[in-house]
Amino acid sequence: MAAPTYSFGKTLLKIDNVSLEYDDRPVLSGVTAEVRDILVPGKIQGQVVGILGPSGCGKTTLFRIIAGLQAPTSGQVSVNGFDRPVIAGEVGVVAQSYPLFEHRTVLGNLMLGARKKEKDAKVAHDKVMEFLNEFGLEDKYGLYPAQLSGGQRQRCAIIQQILCSEHFLLMDEPFSGLDLIMLEKTCELIAKVADMDDLNTIIVVTHDVTAACSVADHLWLMGHVPGDDGSALPGSRIVKQYNLIDRDLCWQPNIITTARFTDFVREVKEEFRRL
Repeated sequence: MAAPTYSFGKTLLKIDNVSLEYDDRPVLSGVTAEVRDILVPGKIQGQVVGILGPSGCGKTTLFRIIAGLQAPTSGQVSVNGFDRPVIAGEVGVVAQSYPLFEHRTVLGNLMLGARKKEKDAKVAHDKVMEFLNEFGLEDKYGLYPAQLSGGQRQRCAIIQQILCSEHFLLMDEPFSGLDLIMLEKTCELIAKVADMDDLNTIIVVTHDVTAACSVADHLWLMGHVPGDDGSALPGSRIVKQYNLIDRDLCWQPNIITTARFTDFVREVKEEFRRL
């Protein structure tokens, strides 16, 4: 089967030679990558990037830098074509615990996010209700976070961050601790959020290779590069990038049941183990 017809548009997010040191110890070294708008004829198509890597390779540090929560020692991350470092709040962050204000209702939590962008309270309220309807939470607006299931809480946290940051969303280990049914629903949710707007860009930081392969259109594999003597050079970087579109592994129902998907996951896992 031929790979889907697509082209690349403008650069939406750029990581430009980012390095970070702690006490003169390199943690990240020359990390460079970009997310470009994926254009598919006759279809709204967002972007989903999976960042993979072993524990301690700097995934969380890069996560914080992309979110504008931590400044690199050198280089920069920029979004929307701006020639300046990303500012905290431009990229929404969904932490693993799906944090919400426990003393506020679902509506109250989401209104906080909406009012950051919309000065008119009615416009903000209408936008919140639109998202609640879209995500099947229209009857939960009066509940408190403690009254929600894990999946409902996750959806609320995602909506809150979309309302704040519009097109960019960072998700930290969204598949951790999920059973198979919830994992599948989370992958469907990520795809749904991405495909709500052509410019929507979801970056998933995870160690779950199979889940990342099933939801992403591109993968960035982080690790250390070996030096001339075979030992790892200081500082982690993106050592390999995969375009799943060109491999015909994107946007198809039941793709995870195919032999080529299984072979690809095996390929990534073998590369993962070498890091």
